[in-house]
Amino acid sequence: MKEVVKVECDGKHDTCPSRDSCSRRILEIQDEKIRKNMSKIKYKIGVLSGKGGVGKSTVTVNLATALNSMGKKVGILDGDIHGPNIPKMLGVEDVQPYADENGIYPIITPEGIKVVSISYFLPNKDTPVIWRGPKISGAIRQFLSDVVWGDLDYLLIDTPPGTGDVQLTIMQSIPDIDGVIIVTTPEEVALLDAKRSVGMAKMLNIPILGLIENMAGFVCPYCKKIVDIFGRGGGEKAAKELGIDFLGRIPLDIKAREASDRGVPMVLLDCPASKEFKKIVERIVKKVER
Repeated sequence: MKEVVKVECDGKHDTCPSRDSCSRRILEIQDEKIRKNMSKIKYKIGVLSGKGGVGKSTVTVNLATALNSMGKKVGILDGDIHGPNIPKMLGVEDVQPYADENGIYPIITPEGIKVVSISYFLPNKDTPVIWRGPKISGAIRQFLSDVVWGDLDYLLIDTPPGTGDVQLTIMQSIPDIDGVIIVTTPEEVALLDAKRSVGMAKMLNIPILGLIENMAGFVCPYCKKIVDIFGRGGGEKAAKELGIDFLGRIPLDIKAREASDRGVPMVLLDCPASKEFKKIVERIVKKVER
């Protein structure tokens, strides 16, 4: 009788008859690692926006900082692979993560917030990430499975704008995700895109914690009055139409912008934007921890 030799597939050869089953097995193993990792985290929240430039990363960073100041253990997964800004906004961009047999260890800010971003693995901060969707989704899943997040109260995932591969990967890969926060600005174009993000979450049966209207007026540095340069009330009206909670509005504030460029979250300042954001955080915590 001819001896049968068993060959293990390495998944690299297109002609290998075991390629599909091998790939499925790899995904199953990764899914199990993600479940184990995420089971140590009490609350998982995604931050979404239908379009870019509405302040989604700003909301993520300040939410994390506010939760941290409340005594919560917080982590941020910077899921915006093409535009990873979270490290700079937290003042921890010029550091290097390390790894061992247990996995990749996140960077920890002086305040204790754990952060992982693709920017830590690039040759320099100006290097563009020119990847297609599947590779980006693979990186996100690796951050979920291979990063040693440890025990956390909150993991916040800052997603890129839109309703594509990355958002789908995040919402379908994280077991028992607690919900998403939608960020928009008052003008009609941004609201149209925000509605698409809401629609995506509803189609995937992901809880929507509410909508935040960012850049809701400009705080004059001289008279302190708020000028509604982008309009006002659009986010609240859209939330009502969509049947979701309106979490609040955050005005544009020069102090907040300057602090963000220095890696200082605005919630650490004494300014109108900080005061309004803290009210929003209280509403989010009540909804999540009820």
